[in-house]
Amino acid sequence: MMRFLPIIGLSLLVSLMTACTGSVSGLPAVSTANANQYRLAPGDELRVIIPGLAEVENGTAFVVNDRGELTIPLMGGIPASGSTIPELEQRIAALLVEKRLMVSPAVSVQPVKLRPIYVLGEVRSPGEYPYRPGMTVVTAVSVAGGFTFRANRGTVAIIRQVNGQATTAKAFESTPVQPGDTIKVVEKWF
Repeated sequence: MMRFLPIIGLSLLVSLMTACTGSVSGLPAVSTANANQYRLAPGDELRVIIPGLAEVENGTAFVVNDRGELTIPLMGGIPASGSTIPELEQRIAALLVEKRLMVSPAVSVQPVKLRPIYVLGEVRSPGEYPYRPGMTVVTAVSVAGGFTFRANRGTVAIIRQVNGQATTAKAFESTPVQPGDTIKVVEKWF
């Protein structure tokens, strides 16, 4: 019986260590399949340019409202949430033709200010930060002051809205960050 106690103690220690690595270890990796296809959501500020339409000819900035719409003069609310920028451009052009405001419109939509990112956990300055195109997990952490000495650098999660649902996935330093993401750095135990 006495010689089994070290084995029981070792197995207990191993199970505790795996439990302490955080809840990230069992998560799937973040999907990067659609990393280049940013989907608009409430809070995004966009510049809309429509040559020939005086109200927006010089590029007027509009914000996607809480209903997920972009409200443009003469056109009303246009569904924008969940669309990519090219899809929104096509939707606006089709609506201009449908309302007989223009025959063959050229629509340009440019992001002005996208939703912020949030960096939480074991970083020096957790909080909300502006999104910059091309951000990765390591650049987001560096914007937040870098890892603390307690940070488990290999255990990072991204919480992202996908089809209206919050999903949590495991991330790596090179994982692309999207506007609205929450990056959570877990504490190491050993």
